[in-house]
Amino acid sequence: MRSHLLNDLTAGHYRRSVTEGVERVAARLAATDRPFTGVTADDLAPRIDGIDLDRPLGDTTAALDELEEVYLRDAVYFHHPRYVAHLNCPVAIPAVLGEAVLSAVNSSLDTWDQSAGATLIERRLVDWTAARIGLGPGADGVFTSGGTQSNLQALLLAREEAKTDDAARLRILASEASHFSVRKSAKLLGLGPEAVIAVPVDQDRRMRTLALARELERCRREGLVPMAVVATAGTTDFGSIDPLPEVAGLCDRFGAWMHVDAAYGCGLLVSPTRRHLLDGIERADSVTVDYHKSFFQPVSSSALLVRDGATLRHATYHADYLNPRRAVAERIPNQVDKSLQTTRRFDALKLWMTLRVMGAEGVGRLFDEVCDLAREGWRMLAADPRFDVVAEPALSTLVFRYIPAAVTDPAGIDRANLHARKALFASGDAVVAGTRADGRHYLKFTLLNPETRPADLAAVLGLIAGHAEQYLGESLDRAS
Repeated sequence: MRSHLLNDLTAGHYRRSVTEGVERVAARLAATDRPFTGVTADDLAPRIDGIDLDRPLGDTTAALDELEEVYLRDAVYFHHPRYVAHLNCPVAIPAVLGEAVLSAVNSSLDTWDQSAGATLIERRLVDWTAARIGLGPGADGVFTSGGTQSNLQALLLAREEAKTDDAARLRILASEASHFSVRKSAKLLGLGPEAVIAVPVDQDRRMRTLALARELERCRREGLVPMAVVATAGTTDFGSIDPLPEVAGLCDRFGAWMHVDAAYGCGLLVSPTRRHLLDGIERADSVTVDYHKSFFQPVSSSALLVRDGATLRHATYHADYLNPRRAVAERIPNQVDKSLQTTRRFDALKLWMTLRVMGAEGVGRLFDEVCDLAREGWRMLAADPRFDVVAEPALSTLVFRYIPAAVTDPAGIDRANLHARKALFASGDAVVAGTRADGRHYLKFTLLNPETRPADLAAVLGLIAGHAEQYLGESLDRAS
């Protein structure tokens, strides 16, 4: 069994095994003609449940053959141009190379004596991102597992920096369109459901700053403490960007921590044409970025950045076996001092390799392409009487619904759109997302693939209309 452990004696076995795996994936990618096979959980579960994990195959080729049957064949492939559902991107090849390297070396980014240069690479990327944001010379940060963890840690820091010992008085203000992780974080931090105040949004799903000001004034009158305002730079459903300069001014006025959730919109940091959409982010106290969304990185690759690096002390605990207090005096760079995690992957390497091969502007141009595509898609939807589109896109998301000419019942229209989405997924021809807006069911294109073309969007819209019309026709037949 030692022959399966990666070391100097097994380097040849490692090379052959990984090469065979890469060849399988490359062949599958080359042969994929639709984003999904349409397999159901009921179909796939028995195949996986029937595998006896206590009887190993003992052979890499046999294991890959089996994997082809239970995973590779039926995976949802984000690289396909008609996968337009969630915030999943095709990945940059240099990042995939970085993933292979980091998995093999297996550095752990908690302490210097487990990572050495990996620690410095992560710190360099944190400094680079903070500089792109404009947070100033005192900024710092740490890589995280994703936007949810980054938001949690940001709100933890905000809670600890709040000027009260009475947790019942603490309030977090976020727009109605903010990510659900804000409420989840409040619960994990021991705050009640009343702690999160939902601020109304305008027709473009941006936070109404007048409503934010009123809520902050109300907090002041009622003796409540606005521990944080969460502004979103790229909402999950609409890609909307809250008015960051105005939010920053109100945070200054009321002494609230300003957190910007830019998990989606962080791609604007490297955009050659759209960086101005993030104006005001430089005034934030903390920022969430998800490179695995708009920097075309494999999951996971994310970070939390803070204006004042000293605030990261609220996540610091010392263990004699790991990061003793003396290490601080000795200036040993232990990243665990900043992180909610202990053992942590060297995910920063993927971004490092991407920047070193493609360059920041190369990544930004790709993100610009999908934003341009969204605007073209919006014009297409706005001109098509079969569809109602909610808002002009700020980034690369389109929220719309099919409106049949002969049906006026809103509930019936909801059912037709739900059916169309499910039928499309079952066919495997395309994958779209769904959401609710103004109490009604809508469909959603999230465009993160520069290979997706307007013709792909037109084809998917035609499929949606066809499935909806078929459902409505069958419904009328049943009713008669």
